[in-house]
Amino acid sequence: MAELSLPHEADAGPTKPEVRAVAISKLAVRPTDHVAEVGACTGAVTVELARRAAAVTALERNSERLDAARGNLAANDYDADVTLREAEAPDGLPEDADALFLGGSRNAEAVLDHAVETGVERIVMNVCRIETAARMIEAFRSRDLLAETIQLQVSRGYDLAGETGLSAENPVFVIVGRGGGASDELADNQASGGNER
Repeated sequence: MAELSLPHEADAGPTKPEVRAVAISKLAVRPTDHVAEVGACTGAVTVELARRAAAVTALERNSERLDAARGNLAANDYDADVTLREAEAPDGLPEDADALFLGGSRNAEAVLDHAVETGVERIVMNVCRIETAARMIEAFRSRDLLAETIQLQVSRGYDLAGETGLSAENPVFVIVGRGGGASDELADNQASGGNER
């Protein structure tokens, strides 16, 4: 993944590069896609989406975070048509999105209902808290969306007495959904315990 310029900070985020890489990969963004994002925050994921999709509609309910996202978008190159909206999802979500990224859990079940109603094909949600992850996994499952659940643990090296120690980042759950139920490939992967074939 190309480097991002993120000169504008917010009180939350940005999503770490390694987590962005997995989430974007699982979202399987195509060059013709319209991607919706809930919880744009610093705009780090927004930029990644805008480098891969035809259009991105990103929602953020916090005006200061939206300003940060706007500034960070301006600091990066991308080709997509990007719309930033100050709104609390599901209000403001497009009716024609092919894919959906949820960076926040507020009103997430209503967002999933909107995704089902409008036929969103691919959904990815990042969650840091265990209890929220459990609720959202069940929310995906009860709507016949759940395809895969991944837990990421990233550690970063740091200097320790002239050698290298590791400092762990907070674990993140990546919940992957597919409209109409899990795809055959992902369902097979779950059945095999997630082992590579």
